[in-house]
Amino acid sequence: MINITPFDVEFYQKNLWAFLPERIIDIHTHVWLDEHRKKHQAAESRLATWPSKVAKDNSIEDLKKTYDLLFPGKQVSALMFSMPESGDGLDILNDYVTKSSQKSGFPALIFASPDWDADEFKNKILEGGFIGAKVYLSFAPAYIPANEIRIFDFTPIHQLQVLNDLGGILMLHIPRPNRLKDPVNLAQLLEIEEKYPNIKLIIAHVGRAYCNEDIGNAFDILSKTKNMLFDISANSNQFVFEQLIQAVSPKRIIFGSDLPILRMRARRITENGTYINIIPKGLYGDVSGDKNMREVSGDEADKITFFLYEEIDAFRRAANVTGITKSDIEDIFCNNASHLITLAKKTAH
Repeated sequence: MINITPFDVEFYQKNLWAFLPERIIDIHTHVWLDEHRKKHQAAESRLATWPSKVAKDNSIEDLKKTYDLLFPGKQVSALMFSMPESGDGLDILNDYVTKSSQKSGFPALIFASPDWDADEFKNKILEGGFIGAKVYLSFAPAYIPANEIRIFDFTPIHQLQVLNDLGGILMLHIPRPNRLKDPVNLAQLLEIEEKYPNIKLIIAHVGRAYCNEDIGNAFDILSKTKNMLFDISANSNQFVFEQLIQAVSPKRIIFGSDLPILRMRARRITENGTYINIIPKGLYGDVSGDKNMREVSGDEADKITFFLYEEIDAFRRAANVTGITKSDIEDIFCNNASHLITLAKKTAH
């Protein structure tokens, strides 16, 4: 499933082993089976296409094996949810997550459709043993242009009220081309924080601020919030991490991987406000038409490790610059998630 090279071993031992705590909780990971996906779907213009080239599925067994391979000597557990595409049947995908949770002991979130009314949403959460929900912009109504989707278009008010009543987790991938700095996003994030204070709101990928240009004045605004948390999954921008650490307490930052996507071999750079994944030539098929992918070969390709390692190493460098403590690192990579999950388990059932 994953080929570990001597360079990977060296990178892990030199940069990550001592930095990471013995126990790690991954707050953002996906499990699903390809056989549960609907086939021959039309291309979905709302999504980046490159993640689909990394893995066709990720069983619970594959997830656990990935942790064993990529984090030798560490004890890793997860908060997990599915990874549907628009048009997939959510019930069968969510049912697999429930079964995987029962089998592994890892807690789980339901992947929610905005079409569900309040009672249906609540019943599905409770019956599936979920402790909250993951929502995604691709499930917003089809008539809304991709660049105009708002958070409330795929996270409706009645579902927010249910999560608030339950005290559940909401894993939120924000929409819109301007990402974290978008004023509509910021206004709706503040509205959720104010009106639904019992929701354990996690802003995935540091609000998709993958480039310095994605920040704007967002951290000035969000530094005044008290409850929302930020996961660092699928982000490897050291400067963004530094700004996040300076804006909010380490108690509100959580490690996430976005596996299986981040078992991809990639080193990310940014150019003119666009992120580009530098990958070994030929490893992920034809990427010639993808603005977010660039192939290299030879020695440069041989020195590309896992995107997940790059994410953690970027955060390590940011931690060194900002001077956060070893105790803070243990919170970010384990204790914050543990506390959050424990609270959600008590209230969401």
